[in-house]
Amino acid sequence: MRLRGAIAFGVALVAFLVLGVWLGGHPSKLPGFAREAFTEEPTSLVAEASEIIKDNYFRQVGNTELGNASLQGMVRELRKRHKDRFSDYFSPESLEGFNQQIEGHFSGVGLSVIEVKKGLRVVKVFKGSPAEAGGVEVGDTIIAVEGESIAGVNSSEATQKIKGPEGTQVTVEIEKPKTGKKIEKTLTRANVVLPNVSSRVFVTNGKKIGYVRLLSFSSEASKQLAHGIEKVQKEGAEGMVLDLRENPGGLLDEAVSSASLFLPEGEVVVSTKSRTKGSTTRKSGPGKIVDVPFDVLIDRGTASAAEIMTAALQDDAHATVVGTRSYGKGVFQEEHGLANGGALKLTVGEYFTPNGENLARTGGIHPQVKVVDNPHTTVDEARQKALETVAAQVKG
Repeated sequence: MRLRGAIAFGVALVAFLVLGVWLGGHPSKLPGFAREAFTEEPTSLVAEASEIIKDNYFRQVGNTELGNASLQGMVRELRKRHKDRFSDYFSPESLEGFNQQIEGHFSGVGLSVIEVKKGLRVVKVFKGSPAEAGGVEVGDTIIAVEGESIAGVNSSEATQKIKGPEGTQVTVEIEKPKTGKKIEKTLTRANVVLPNVSSRVFVTNGKKIGYVRLLSFSSEASKQLAHGIEKVQKEGAEGMVLDLRENPGGLLDEAVSSASLFLPEGEVVVSTKSRTKGSTTRKSGPGKIVDVPFDVLIDRGTASAAEIMTAALQDDAHATVVGTRSYGKGVFQEEHGLANGGALKLTVGEYFTPNGENLARTGGIHPQVKVVDNPHTTVDEARQKALETVAAQVKG
């Protein structure tokens, strides 16, 4: 949902949430003049501070810079006070990049990363990308961009520093995982189209097992997944492995549609509870196309919508889950547009699996078959175990 409103209103609203109720009471209980003074105070304070900074700071500062900093500061306070890792403020530029990624393409260097203490750890390097050409490898940690450390910077802000217009350059400092050696690399940004689905058939223990990997729940993900499934079915797959490792999630609608490819119509996929949005239940729709034994392969990078789908297949279709435990997100966000072209992404509620579990409280999804892939070998041990687990379920 995208809500538009004056930026001043957005600032006052979030500031109110951060500051709480003055003296333990609610503004509605105050006299009219006091109520007005109370509710206007956060905005006037922000404006006053902005004017002081503009008039006195030793370098020139613009309204846009101060406005973005104010919003980022308020969201940081929400994150810190409520242990919320997911609320964010997107400037107009960062919002455009975020939306491009949801649509399945962006201008950048071609990396999939996760946030760590030192910065961003590389979990995938896309083929033919500037990052691959520059020698960036899986396991590397990006610790600085253009000479500035990104330690402690949330992933949205940090990745936005790396993205940029096609043809421009960005310099990143990388720390190698084995040696700790730090290397600077200058990469030329390009338009990167995410190869969201890959598929093939393996022969395992004499059985043809289809293998389909889904990298994110971006726009059209369910259609792309359906094509991948149909491809291995035409090649004679007797069982199937759905690989959701390092899938950070994305659009909830795509997760529900993707689950519907495996489930009968009317099965509960996810339920949500929200202080402001009430409670909802999302069920699978028509369109089931998978009628062979299958399992789901996950790891610590499986999060959000990917966890929702995994839990639904585990609870409703009794799919075997293979790998290591998932991220354990358990909450969902809503995007609220601002008049400056940016947006607030706020955590607005919790979601629950068909069995009623909140994954943040359970520490994620715990696989029935535990296996860890060794990154130092040429064999994908986790995938091999998942293939063998499905092959054992195929009759004949």
